[in-house]
Amino acid sequence: MIDYFKHLISVINYSIEQIDEKVFLKLVNDSVDTLNRNNKIIVSGLGKNVPICDKFVGTMVSLGLDACFLHTNSAIHGDLGVVKEGDLVIILTKSGETEESIYLSRLLTKRNINPWLITFRDNSTLTNEIENKLVIHLEHEGDLWNVMPNNSTTLNLIVLQAVAMQIAKKKNIKLEDFKMNHPGGYIGEMLKNE
Repeated sequence: MIDYFKHLISVINYSIEQIDEKVFLKLVNDSVDTLNRNNKIIVSGLGKNVPICDKFVGTMVSLGLDACFLHTNSAIHGDLGVVKEGDLVIILTKSGETEESIYLSRLLTKRNINPWLITFRDNSTLTNEIENKLVIHLEHEGDLWNVMPNNSTTLNLIVLQAVAMQIAKKKNIKLEDFKMNHPGGYIGEMLKNE
């Protein structure tokens, strides 16, 4: 069993080491610029990426940073109204070929927003259509068949949390800012005297 964990860590570590740092920093800087203009960061995904998007938004909001989740399916049923001119929209899709994600991306081109893609394939419909993209290279999903969204969702979480932390650093978010937004639970209790 320990060998599985060791292999898992090596696969994830390899993927992280392959991330293009310049592209990652551009995503962070674009996000900071968006927030500085009083616009928001929107993250969109389907399936197993939904809780990953929710976690990112939860982190951003607890830091007092404007972010929201746009479900890729619900977008075309009225939720596109959340997208305003100047917003930055990050679409998560492993293949870059998901029909719903392609449709959403093409709808977004009609709006004056900054589209970003986080994906796992260098060559796909969406990598060819979206200029700003962070491609994560993944050797194996870590399941029995190399099919299930396992390591890919873990990597999306790691990358998005890193984006949130770098935004917070660049915007000089203080512990007091976080404390104001998180008065409850163990964290709230722990920060009472800070």
